[in-house]
This record gives sequence, C-alpha cells and structure tokens, in this order.
Amino acid sequence: MSDYLDDSLDEDEEKSKSQVKREMLALQELGLRLSDLKPDLLDKMPLSDELRRALAETCKHTAHIARKRHSQFLGKLLRNHDIDAIMRPINLTDSQTREYNDRFHALERWRNRLISEGDTALQGFVEEYPSTDIQHLRSLVRHAQHELARNKAPTASRRIFKYLRDLDEQRLGLK
Repeated sequence: MSDYLDDSLDEDEEKSKSQVKREMLALQELGLRLSDLKPDLLDKMPLSDELRRALAETCKHTAHIARKRHSQFLGKLLRNHDIDAIMRPINLTDSQTREYNDRFHALERWRNRLISEGDTALQGFVEEYPSTDIQHLRSLVRHAQHELARNKAPTASRRIFKYLRDLDEQRLGLK
C-alpha cells in the first residue's frame, strides 16, 4: 500500500508527456529564432561554441526534413543553456514583445518631455543617461521646438528619438 502512494507522488511531480513535448518545441522554435538574429546580438548572449556553430550552419539546411532535423538539434543544444539570459536581449529588440513596446513608449515620453519642457526635462534625462551629449541633444530639441512652432514635418523629433534609442541601447548593452 505504501509503495502505491509513493508511486502516485512521483507521478504528480513528473511532467506530462505533452508538457515535455511543448517545451521541446519551444526550444526548437527559439533555436530557429536565434538563427535569424544578427551576429552582433548573438555575441552578447551566453551561448556555447557548439551552439554558435550550429546557428551559423542553419542557413545550409534548405530541405524541409533537414531543416526540421537541424531545429531539433538546436533544441537539444539549448537544453543546457539559461533560456532567461538568452531571451532578455531578444525581448528588448523584438517589436512584438511587451518589453520592447514598454521601452519604446518610455523613449517617446522622454522625447515629448524634452520638446515641451526643454532644459528642465534635459537635466532629468542626463541624470538617467549620463553618457548623453548635452549640446547635441539640446540642439536637436531646439530644432524640434522650431519645427513644432512652424508646423513643419517633425524630422528633428525623429532624430531625437533615434538618438534616445541609441543611448538606451548602449545603456542596456544591446549596441
């Protein structure tokens, strides 16, 4: 009787076959997603040399079954890696993720504050991003304010956003 109870406890703690399969398919999908990333982003991820070689070879497999077999191999290699550390840079650069959108909206708010508030917002921004070129950003803000007052196209506003995005990527180690 006690053996029966011990067996039932072991079954509750084990993953179901379906759950194991879902996890393996997710790892295979992640492997294919990694193979599509730029090499400079892959360099910032904690990947083994064997996985890096396998990712580089992905483009060589064009036949359907070969690609499927290679994705299974990538999934197998990913089992031994820290998936959270790999997913963090992907989530920050993939426009379909919440982390990317939150980051994007925060930068838009900074841009709008800089244009509307001027130097007071600039001081707050410099505190958060100390590597800011203050003169360059101040010049961009003045141009954007001038464009806004004259109802011109917001080219300086776009340049401000690009500059803010570059600073944010440097701070996060994505660039």
